[in-house]
Amino acid sequence: MNNNNYNAAYELLANKPEEVLNKTAFVDDYESIKYSQLIKKVQSFSYSLLNSGIQKNDRILICMYDSINYPICFLGAIWSGIIPICINTMLPKKDLKYMLDDSNARGVICSEELLNIFIDLNKGKRKHILFSDYKEKDSYYGNKVTSIKSMIKNNFYQSFPSKTHRNSECFWLYSSGSTGKPKGTIHVHESLLNTADLYAKKILKIKKNDIFFSAAKLFFAYGLGNALTFPLSIGGTSILTKERPTESLIIKMLQKHNVTLFFGVPTLYAAILNTKINFKNFKSLRLAVSAGEALPEHLCKKWENLSGKQILDGIGSTEMLHIFISNKIDDIYPGSSGKLVEGYEARIIKDDNTEADFNEIGELEIKGPTAAIGYWNKPEKTKATFIKKWTKTGDKYTRNSLGVYTYCGRTDDMMKVSGQYVSPFEIEAALQSHPAVLEAAVVGKFNDDNLLKPKAYIVLNKNININHRKLETELTNHIKKVLTPFKYPRWYKFLSALPKTATGKIQRYKLRSNEDL
Repeated sequence: MNNNNYNAAYELLANKPEEVLNKTAFVDDYESIKYSQLIKKVQSFSYSLLNSGIQKNDRILICMYDSINYPICFLGAIWSGIIPICINTMLPKKDLKYMLDDSNARGVICSEELLNIFIDLNKGKRKHILFSDYKEKDSYYGNKVTSIKSMIKNNFYQSFPSKTHRNSECFWLYSSGSTGKPKGTIHVHESLLNTADLYAKKILKIKKNDIFFSAAKLFFAYGLGNALTFPLSIGGTSILTKERPTESLIIKMLQKHNVTLFFGVPTLYAAILNTKINFKNFKSLRLAVSAGEALPEHLCKKWENLSGKQILDGIGSTEMLHIFISNKIDDIYPGSSGKLVEGYEARIIKDDNTEADFNEIGELEIKGPTAAIGYWNKPEKTKATFIKKWTKTGDKYTRNSLGVYTYCGRTDDMMKVSGQYVSPFEIEAALQSHPAVLEAAVVGKFNDDNLLKPKAYIVLNKNININHRKLETELTNHIKKVLTPFKYPRWYKFLSALPKTATGKIQRYKLRSNEDL
């Protein structure tokens, strides 16, 4: 493209050398596709999409399970100048309706299993054009469902990428909305490649012979980078599956596909380490990555001790598209998020709105070239989150003199106990270092004197058979040994599972209100 134009889909796919064109780009549960085929199908889908009645700058929802059709549709829309909106397939119908209405999307691309939901949501409106990833549907309320396969299988339509620019609106990601209405987060074209150039290439040292597998799905910012942007940026291979990422599935996928780069979340690492896994079966794995929530120190060390492979913890967000602070190969600080990724700046702001000194707690704010340009149709929230070129993360952090950032908790989750800030994450990590504990979540609760104290929710390791009263005493003594004594939980509750978002983040607001427990 000329210097005045920039299209993210074109930048990811164009000018691949012959050796890459003959390589496998994606493998899903049923088939694989080479780069040469992928490029043709993206252009064919782009051509067909524009001929369906959807126009440049229109918005289209993508609510699909991970498969080869996902990158074809996502990149095909961007190639056309149409704005894809990635939607969580696990959301209830009311949330899907909210996003459909909120976004004013012109069309919907969905998996066959979800088609009837969107047909019903379109009832009486007939304003959305529906596409299915499986088969045609003759009619519904006078409309027709077009299959993705029919749009890309017949003829190759060579189409030039739409004339867009680096800062043109490119795609949206909806926030999880765990404590309010989901927010449509708007990203521009250049952000996709920037995540690959700044994080994946420099921190992960990705190469074209890498095989990528992400537990986080493509509709998440984390998963979109891991499984689409990063491999395509260097001609690697990405493994996709529609299945839910359980520990047994992950173990199977790592071994079956000789994965070299695995991207997970702390919950999954804890679950995998709680199985009788034989790490000798994963010789291909060169590096593991953790994000979504902070990785406790003991999990980091245990993974490395058992696997002999490094695990890099980092922090990213939907608003910043991917990871902006990370541990680095041969520069790992267990229990911390690591150091700034090149190209980003950070500051920590205290409650009095002044910048924190070393080891002082404050809210982390980030500036960098992958920031969203705002939230759709939410000017007040946009104004509160995006302050000039700084983006508020909502996370409390400290930074030491070495430039290492340590997570303390979400701003809303921090508590003052005995007049001092207490990090729920610090207590949770200490609890999880006890051999009986698989997962822990800590929230504040007021005692009879109306003083805020920690309360712990515990998920036990499998096959643990111990009296809860006895274990509570053990855990209290354990905390008093490894942390400042006043930080011990005053109450314990044992659960079979912690409430979480689809991204694996603990929903502490439910714990505070005892909702759905």
